Amino acid sequence: MRSVTGRTDHVVIVGAGLAGLAAALHLAGAGRQVTVVERADAPGGRAGLRTLDGYRIDTGPTVLTMPDLLDEALAAVGSSVRERLDLIPLHPAYEARFADGSTLGVHTDAEAMEHEVRRLAGPREADGYRRLRRWLTDVHRAERHRFIDANFDSPLDLVSPELARLVALGGFGRLGPAIGRFLRDERLRRVFSFQALYAGLDPRRALALYAVISYMDTVNGVWFPRGGMHAVPTAMAAAAEGAGVRFRYGTEVTDLERSGVRITAVRTADERIPADAVVLTPDLPVVHRLLGRRPRRRLRWSPSAVVLHAGTTRNWSSAHHTISFGEAWQDTFTEIIRDGKPMTDPSLLVTRPTASDPTLAPEGRDLHYVLAPCPNLEAGPIDWSRIGPRYRDELVGVLERRGFSGLDAAIETSELVTPAEWAAEGHAAGTPFSAAHTFSQTGPFRPKNLVRGLSNVVLAGSGTTPGVGVPPVLISGKLAAQRVLGGTDRG
Repeated sequence: MRSVTGRTDHVVIVGAGLAGLAAALHLAGAGRQVTVVERADAPGGRAGLRTLDGYRIDTGPTVLTMPDLLDEALAAVGSSVRERLDLIPLHPAYEARFADGSTLGVHTDAEAMEHEVRRLAGPREADGYRRLRRWLTDVHRAERHRFIDANFDSPLDLVSPELARLVALGGFGRLGPAIGRFLRDERLRRVFSFQALYAGLDPRRALALYAVISYMDTVNGVWFPRGGMHAVPTAMAAAAEGAGVRFRYGTEVTDLERSGVRITAVRTADERIPADAVVLTPDLPVVHRLLGRRPRRRLRWSPSAVVLHAGTTRNWSSAHHTISFGEAWQDTFTEIIRDGKPMTDPSLLVTRPTASDPTLAPEGRDLHYVLAPCPNLEAGPIDWSRIGPRYRDELVGVLERRGFSGLDAAIETSELVTPAEWAAEGHAAGTPFSAAHTFSQTGPFRPKNLVRGLSNVVLAGSGTTPGVGVPPVLISGKLAAQRVLGGTDRG
């Protein structure tokens, strides 16, 4: 494995998001002196926190899977999830609601889920679910250590027994047909394939290997940290500080000082911070600006999302996460990805964090987060400042027709986030989901975490290896640390 050359005693990390924090923990645990520079006033990055009229709103991800990765990062400095966080397992992980009025509790427990599938679709589909669960587990085992949790120097690094196993499992076919080998019921197929949207892909055309995301959601389990998702970066930063990591909050990096093939210092408006190695975690356009270079190739960006944060005087479901599927399914992805327009019959993720932690809202109130996938600004150059308020009303109307009756009247405070807001935060093409996981942007073909022409700069975050989502971003921080450490965890 290629790694940073020269001294690595002092590492400066730009960004205190999940990737930067994971890198800081692994590096500090290996004995490096670490300084983290963050433009915001607190850790978290995309996993931020906003207070709105007494409601504590997570501004980023709402789904936490694979907490063992978080435990691994904390263990690097002698801490643990058990010590730092109170994780609440969600049962069910989701409630799925379909256009025909039927519902399905999506459980990670095999027996509970088999019972739900049998109730919804009969014994044949229940048997198919059991076989699908085994297949998802096999796909995850084949991918985890060789393809996801791995640094690549060349596509040849893929060649391994695990690759042969993944090929035999059908991992390089299409996700939709792969799920269809086990399940005939269209509703169930949606439940086990919609996760491809997390990777910026149409589930019909995504590689079947992305079933690993479905494994994370439907087999391994879904959790919620008491205090909200922002509790995760808060805990990581506290553990890092306890291990000697220094944080510069409210400080934006303006320049990187270069000498030959090395970055020798990170500059802010008020300070020059010497560095033996640098880990850059911002979105790729910001990275390219700091490096003073243009990207070598044009990337395809993931779809974006409109998010409605709503504080309400009532609730409509006991579930923490609800997936509300529209009647249209195939057309949805054509509209978002090819046509560049909002969904006419949207499928929505509705998260109610107060179902698990009522303290996130004022007493007697509930907090709802509605996510609607939408085109990014390259696919659909929509004037969101003009249509945003109208689209917000459309989303509320859709939910009212799907069982959230009286939602509009119950909203006492709200905030709408559109691709325009994501773009203003520096996200390419107005999407918080970075580069799509097409075949040419996956694994060794994704933007590399070593920077061409510089011997001591490493990237971490959703734009590089392994990709988008909380688990991949945590892994990216570890992989960046390995590049700095030379593949060891020794100081």
